[in-house]
Amino acid sequence: MSKPLEGLRVIELGQLLAGPFAGCMLGYFGAEVIKIEPPGGDPIRNWREVKDGTSLWWRSLGRNKKCISLNLRTDAGRDIVKQLLKTADVVVENFRPGVLESWGLDPVSLQADNPDLIYARISGYGQTGPYSGKAGFASACEAISGFRFVNGYPGEAPVRPNLSIGDTVSGLHAVIGILMALRAKDQANQIGESGGQVVDVALYESMFNLLEAVIPEYDGAGVVRQPSGTTLTGIVPTNTYKCADDKFIVIGGNGDSIFMRLMKAVGRADMAEDPKYATNARRVVHETELDQVLSDWCKAQSLQGAMGILEANRVPCGPVYSAAEMLTDEHFNYRGLFEQVEINGESLKIPAIMPKLVGTPGGTEWPGPEVASHTDEILAGLGMDSSAIAALKSSGAVADSA
Repeated sequence: MSKPLEGLRVIELGQLLAGPFAGCMLGYFGAEVIKIEPPGGDPIRNWREVKDGTSLWWRSLGRNKKCISLNLRTDAGRDIVKQLLKTADVVVENFRPGVLESWGLDPVSLQADNPDLIYARISGYGQTGPYSGKAGFASACEAISGFRFVNGYPGEAPVRPNLSIGDTVSGLHAVIGILMALRAKDQANQIGESGGQVVDVALYESMFNLLEAVIPEYDGAGVVRQPSGTTLTGIVPTNTYKCADDKFIVIGGNGDSIFMRLMKAVGRADMAEDPKYATNARRVVHETELDQVLSDWCKAQSLQGAMGILEANRVPCGPVYSAAEMLTDEHFNYRGLFEQVEINGESLKIPAIMPKLVGTPGGTEWPGPEVASHTDEILAGLGMDSSAIAALKSSGAVADSA
């Protein structure tokens, strides 16, 4: 069965997470992704849990990619990139704005040779504006975006999720932008015009895109959304509660009919029928009281006991899972959320990538490979013979290994 992006060539110039995650998604769904790394490889190959000299994370993030290591500070290294970009449909990069311009690898410089090239640029603050030259790691960009402000508890330091969510969300935005740009290119080509364009993704703007009603509520009502711990401002009841076995459950009972079923399920039919709790707006006024009732009830139940009662009454709820629980959960496994690859003779589970396409699904063809794994194949594809490839390696423009 074919994959939806087969026939698409992507050149990945990104490092660490935002650009590489976009490349990972495109490769999972069939694009040929050629990853250009510096000599020694992408630093993420050595991040977090390392086994046999390589990060386990890399085996997931680098899946389905063809890797070549180039020294872009050399003319020969940059020339190889230019040759590859002439053959590409898409390039993904996350250098600081201005770096690729200084190397002659910017969109304007490449347009003459490949006017249909989709050029996705991921940076902290975008390619233009007074902040564009700032260093833009996800942590700082999550902060200025407004996302961090609403997370945590009132009066305490804002809390971050223990994930680089700003990078991953920006990678998703890049993929969305690339697919829209490819559609626009097809439309332009149909009327005889070139269709290349820049997709300008900023980390802080990707996180800003998640802020829901924060801006209109402030501009229209002067209300600044505040951090609210484990609750959600203006939506009641929805919270995380500790059960008798020290496990946590999340309950979402904020729909009016759901609320009635919830309160009957926890033995408080009186509250289910009380007009002062009949609407969400009224329940917001009594949030503390309702939370206490639900907290007390959960403390008397095991997680599974609470889940059984609530699910029997069609109340949305869920356990708080770690990786250990996910891997043994029957639904996760039935839905195929884990794919198994082999690394040096040992099996490793890596996450499947969503969404699921029923007719043309994606899939992992190989795990993140070793440094410079596809060098000869890539250079031969540019018409170079073995002596030319050997000369490039000897010059230092091409690195043959870590």
